[in-house]
Amino acid sequence: MTDHLLQLHGDVLAAMRRRPRNFAKLAFALAEDEEPTDTDQDGFRDRVSSAGDELTALWHRTLTGWDLAEQADWSTAPPRTDERRADAYDRLGFDTALRKALDHAVPVFKEPGPTVISTTPTWWYSRDTAAVRSFYWSAYERLLRRKGWSDAAVAGLDEASHAVVERLADPTRPDAYGARGLVVGYVQSGKTANFTGVTAKAIDAGYRLVIVLGGTLNLLRGQTQRRLDMELIGQENILRGADPADPEALIGVDYQDDEDWPEKFVSHQGRPSLLGAFDIERLTTRDDDYKSLATGIRALEFDKQNRTQPLYAPDNLHGAAARVMVVKKNKSVLSKLIKDLKKIGGPLLSEIPTLIIDDESDQASVNTTDPKKWEEGKVTRTAINGQISQLLGLLPRAQYVGYTATPFANVFVDPGDGDDIFPRDFLISLPRPTGYMGVQDFHDLDRTDESAVGSAERTHVRGIYDDAHGDRLAEALDAFILTGALKLYRAAQDPSLESHFRHHTMLVHESVRMAEHADLALRISSMWHQAGYTGQEGHSRLEALFTSDFLPFADHGLPTPASYGELRPHVSRARQLINSGGTPVLVVNGDTERDYDQPDLDFDRTPNVWKILVGGTKLSRGFTVEGLTVTYYRRRTQQADTLMQMGRWFGFRPGYRDLVRLYIGRAEPVGKTGTVDLYEAFEAVCRDEETFRAQLSRYATLIDGKPQVIPAQVPPLVSQHLSWLKPSARNKMFNAELVEIRSPGEWVEPTAYPTAPADLRHNAEVWRPVLASLDPEPRVFVTLPEADQGSYIRYPARTAVLSHSRLLGIMRELTWGRPDLLAPHLEYLGDASDVGCSTDDWVLILPQTSGVTSVRAELPGTEPLTLVQRKRNALGVFNRISGVSHRQSAERIAGCRPLCDDDPFAALFHQPRRGALLLYPTVDPSVGSPANLVTHGTIDPAEVVLAAALIPAIGPKGKQVTGLRFRTIDSSRPGDAVISTVK
Repeated sequence: MTDHLLQLHGDVLAAMRRRPRNFAKLAFALAEDEEPTDTDQDGFRDRVSSAGDELTALWHRTLTGWDLAEQADWSTAPPRTDERRADAYDRLGFDTALRKALDHAVPVFKEPGPTVISTTPTWWYSRDTAAVRSFYWSAYERLLRRKGWSDAAVAGLDEASHAVVERLADPTRPDAYGARGLVVGYVQSGKTANFTGVTAKAIDAGYRLVIVLGGTLNLLRGQTQRRLDMELIGQENILRGADPADPEALIGVDYQDDEDWPEKFVSHQGRPSLLGAFDIERLTTRDDDYKSLATGIRALEFDKQNRTQPLYAPDNLHGAAARVMVVKKNKSVLSKLIKDLKKIGGPLLSEIPTLIIDDESDQASVNTTDPKKWEEGKVTRTAINGQISQLLGLLPRAQYVGYTATPFANVFVDPGDGDDIFPRDFLISLPRPTGYMGVQDFHDLDRTDESAVGSAERTHVRGIYDDAHGDRLAEALDAFILTGALKLYRAAQDPSLESHFRHHTMLVHESVRMAEHADLALRISSMWHQAGYTGQEGHSRLEALFTSDFLPFADHGLPTPASYGELRPHVSRARQLINSGGTPVLVVNGDTERDYDQPDLDFDRTPNVWKILVGGTKLSRGFTVEGLTVTYYRRRTQQADTLMQMGRWFGFRPGYRDLVRLYIGRAEPVGKTGTVDLYEAFEAVCRDEETFRAQLSRYATLIDGKPQVIPAQVPPLVSQHLSWLKPSARNKMFNAELVEIRSPGEWVEPTAYPTAPADLRHNAEVWRPVLASLDPEPRVFVTLPEADQGSYIRYPARTAVLSHSRLLGIMRELTWGRPDLLAPHLEYLGDASDVGCSTDDWVLILPQTSGVTSVRAELPGTEPLTLVQRKRNALGVFNRISGVSHRQSAERIAGCRPLCDDDPFAALFHQPRRGALLLYPTVDPSVGSPANLVTHGTIDPAEVVLAAALIPAIGPKGKQVTGLRFRTIDSSRPGDAVISTVK
C-alpha cells in the first residue's frame, strides 16, 4: 500500500536540497493528482510523533542535518541551537503547533560533535548525497533504534560517521587517491558502532571492497565479523538465496548455532539487489578468517553495466555488489591476501574503491623498527606494518582509517613516510557518547582541594593500601556477588532491565606474568569457596557491605531494596550463576587461540557469563569484558597508552552504573623503597589525554575556510603533555615543532614546577620585589553563580599592577620544571607585533582566605600571605593551580566576561589591553602540612612553590588572532632550510 504522505514529503525534501524552503509552495508545485490541503498538515502532525514511523525518521534525518550543518548560508544562527531550528521552521513556513510536535519528536541535537583536524576537505559527500544512496545506513539506523538507541545517540553516530566518510576520497573520482585518517574514541566507548556506520555509508557511497583488520586473535576477529554480519550485512546477504526453512540449504551457513539468529540480525526484507540496491558478498565468515579467494580472481570481478568504462564510473559502481572481509592482523593471513591480490594484477585493482579499517590501529600496525639500523635510503618495517603498506600500494584507491582509544603511537609516525599509516588527511576525535561511564565518573578532575575525596572517587573507587584493611580482595569478591544479587533484584522489579544484566563479570589484573595468574586464580577460587555465602557469617558480612557501601550511593531512579532482607533471596541465585560450569574463575592470558577458546568466555554464544576473570595484557586491549562491574587492579606500567588501555572499567553500564566499583592500588611498591599510587597515575594520564582532546577542539575551527592545524602538526601537541613518554629516535622525525601558542583571552596555567630547594629559593627571590609591592589593603572580588543558580562567592585578595615588560622578565627569569612547555606561551607574550600579545600591563591577584584551615606565613621580605595546598600527581606536576572560584574576576579584568556591578573591583581594574594573573604560594602536602612548616610566622622558600595562572587581555576586534605557530621541516628533504609557517 502506497504511503502518499510519506511519498509527498520525500519528494518535497529532496527538492529542497541543502536548505529549507517553503514546504507548502514546493508541495503544491510537485503534487500531481491533488493539491496539498490542511488535511495533509493535520495528518503530518498526527503521525510525526509515532515511534518508528518512516515519516518521522525522514524528518529526523532532515532536521538533524540542518541543525548540525557547519556551513549554512540560509541561517546566521550557530549549529546545535534552538535559533538554528527556528530559522529552518521560518523558511519551511510551519505553524506553531507543527513546530511543537516536531520539537517533541525530534529535539534539537545539542551534544558536542566530533573534533576534526584535517586538510581542506573536498565536500564531495554532502547530506544530500548521503540521502540519495542510504540503503545500508538506513537499515543500520533502524536496527539501532530497535535496540533502544536514543535519538541523540543515533544522531551523534550519524554525524560522527558522516565526518569520516566526507574526508575519504570520492569513489568516482577519475584520478586515484588514498586518504589516510585516524579516528580517536574512548576506551570501550563504541568505536565498533562508529566504523560499522562508516562502512555502511561508505558502501552506500560507492566503496566496493572493505577490509577490516580486526584484532590479533580469532576471538576478536570473530567478534568483529559477527557485529558486522548482525548489524550491517544482514540475513539475506548471509543466506545468499538459501531457503531459511530448508535445513539442507543451510549446511555451511554460519550462525545456525547462534541464539540471536535470525531475530537480532538485521533483515533487509529481501535480497538488496532485488530492492534497487546491491548485495554484499562476504569473503570471510564468523568462524573462517581469510584463507584464499574462494573463487579465485572471480571473487573480485565486478559486473559492469558498461564494460568500456572502469568500475569507478558511476554507472558501473552503484550497481555492483560490495565485498567485505574481516581479517586478523596476522602475518600468515595477510600474506595470503597480498599473494591473491598480486595474482589479480594492477589494472583491475586500480579500479576498485577500497576502504581499509584498522581496529586498534596502534597495536601491531605501527612501524617500531629503529631508524638508526635501517640501510641507507631504505625503510625497514615490522611485519604487519609492512603488509599494510603493501596493501595500500596494491590498491591505489584504498582509504585507510585507523581506530584507537590511544592515538599517541599513530600520530608519532613519520609524516614524511608516504607509504606509512600517518593520518595525513584527517584526525577525528569522537565525542564522549551519551551514557558512557568514563574518566569523569571515576576521577574528580575539577576539584580544587587536592587533599579532599571527591564525589566520583567516594562513589566508585576503593583504595588498596595493604594496611589494616589488608589487600581488600575478599571485600571485592563480596562486592561482586552483592552487585550480582542487586542486578537480579532490579530485573525482577523491572523486567526491561533484564537484557542489560545478561553478563556479570569481575576483572582481576595484578600482573603480566602468566604463572602468577594461575596462582592468583587458585587463591581466588579458594577464597570464594570459603566465603560462606550460604551461611549466616557470609550474609552478615554482605549485609554490612550493602548498608555501608551500596545503599548510600544507590541510584534512586532504579529499583533498590531498602534492606538486605529484601536482597537476600537473590544472593543464592547470583552464587549459582557465578559457580556455573564448576568454577567461578576463568584465566584469560596467553598468545594462542586455545587460551581464549573457552565456552564460558564467549559473550556472544553463552547465555550468561557470570565469572571472575583473571588476566593481564590480553584483557586490556580490544577484548570487551561484558557486564564488568567490579575491577581489582594492581598492575604497574611505565607507558601512558598501556595504562589507558587497562581502563576496562570504562564503558556503558546501563542499569548498574551506581554498582560499579574499582579496587585499585594506592601504594604499590616500586623500586627498593618507593611506592606508586595507580589511581593518581591513571588520573594524570587521563588529564593528559583530556588536555590533548581539548587542544584539538580548540584548533579544529576553520578560519576563513582554512584549517588552523593540519594532522602533520599534531605531534607537538601530544609530546608536550606526556613528559614521561620518552621519544624514540623515530620520533625525532616530526615534521613540525611547536614554536608559539597564541592565547588572548585564554588561560595559561603552567603546572610543572621545580622541586630542588635551590630552584624554589631562586624563584621566591625573583618574585620578592613584586610581593613587597602588593597593596596592603585587600580588595574583595566576587564570583557569581552561572545561569543565576546557586550562591555567590566573595574572596579578599592582595593586588598589584605590573607592566607587561616586568612580568615577561619575571617569567623568563624563573626556573621551570618543564621549560619546553612554557616556551611557546612565552614566545607569544614576547611578540609585540600587531598579531602578538595585546597586553600592556597585568593585575596580579593573590587570593587570601581566612578559614579554620588557612595558614598564613611570611616569605623573606614579604607581609604574611595565605598558603594554599596543591598536590603534585604521579608525574610530579600539579593537576591545577588556579581555584575555579577565583577565575571569574580575572576574566572580567582581561575582557573575557562582561563587567558587572556585583564585582566592583574587577570593573575598577579593567582597562583595554590589561591581563590578569593569579598567584598562589603553594605547599605540596607530601612535603608537609603548611601549619607544620611555618616557624615563628615564617616559612622557608624552599618549601613553597610560587605558582601562577595568567590570562592575557583579549585583543581588539578585528585583530583577535588565536592559534599556533610551527617551525616546519620537510623530512623528505632533511638538508633544506627550516621554514616558518603561521596558522
